[in-house]
Amino acid sequence: MNKILVTGGCGYIGAHTIVDLIENGFNPISIDDNSRSTTALLTGIKEITGVAVKNYKVDLTNFDDTYAVFQENTDIKGIIHFAAYKAVGESVNKPLMYFENNLISLINVLKCAKEFEVPHFIFSSSCTVYGSPDKIPVTEESPIKPAESPYGATKQMGEEIVRDVTKTGGLQSILLRYFNPVGAHPSALIGELPLGKPENLVPAITQTAVGKIKELIVYGDDYDTRDGSCIRDYVHVCDIANAHTLALQHLIENKNVQPCEIYNLGTGNGVSVLEAIHAFEKVSNLKLNYKIGPRRPGDIVAIYANNSLAKEKLHWDPQYSLDQMMGTAWKWQLKLQADAELHNNANFQMN
Repeated sequence: MNKILVTGGCGYIGAHTIVDLIENGFNPISIDDNSRSTTALLTGIKEITGVAVKNYKVDLTNFDDTYAVFQENTDIKGIIHFAAYKAVGESVNKPLMYFENNLISLINVLKCAKEFEVPHFIFSSSCTVYGSPDKIPVTEESPIKPAESPYGATKQMGEEIVRDVTKTGGLQSILLRYFNPVGAHPSALIGELPLGKPENLVPAITQTAVGKIKELIVYGDDYDTRDGSCIRDYVHVCDIANAHTLALQHLIENKNVQPCEIYNLGTGNGVSVLEAIHAFEKVSNLKLNYKIGPRRPGDIVAIYANNSLAKEKLHWDPQYSLDQMMGTAWKWQLKLQADAELHNNANFQMN
């Protein structure tokens, strides 16, 4: 079986991708320093697949520790690089932290990939590279506009770094620009585990629904959109995960035309924040406690994907509807709630 290194494998998209890789015959290992994650999702991965995935608790900004993982695993055939800080708002407040973590970690992984002759590299990029687009839906040919946040800037720079390294030979790469991953594995054994207050909309919605967040803030209702709230392209995390496996197979089977290829991963449907909230209310049969707040720095008005290239070249076809995205997210939140109550009851009985 091909051994695949997944950086950030204990994270949200990383964990779902590991499941998809295993289900398609790959042998994944993980590097994750758990600074923004826990090993809890590895337990869920084992329950779903029966495979105990090894995680190296390594900070990728430390070159020597990163190098040691490659020394121990000289048979790595591909790398899927997720590991990065990803909160737009935090990046606006702490730009140096984002540039240091997201870029040095990428450079260290690519140095090791070159030295150990790893042939295939998949980079977790983002639609933030398009900035605030002039025309939507965006295609892979849409102009790269100035980033609206330091997080977006690290994705733009990351793409440039991967492209330039690929030009030097020995490495084939794919940049996957995804839009807004949401939802959870249908088993509810893995899902999004934000540490602290969630930055992303859907976990904020589900945490509000269970009372963990008192009130959901919708950041602005005065944008030039059909209901005044921002428009995004929400895509199920299992669909995103599967695209990484397909991208890897595309490279392994030498189907790539260019040494470095780019694909958008979105459903092609623009959904407003208020529409997403109403979809959740329909699926959960609950009324959500939300209010309109001021606009948030770094947010763009509207973006959604033209995904025809990924459909044509990678044979990627997103399967989950918006209702299913919300349904799986809600099922996962309810499981987290039940687990927390079990844990609290056990502690109460012990005391």
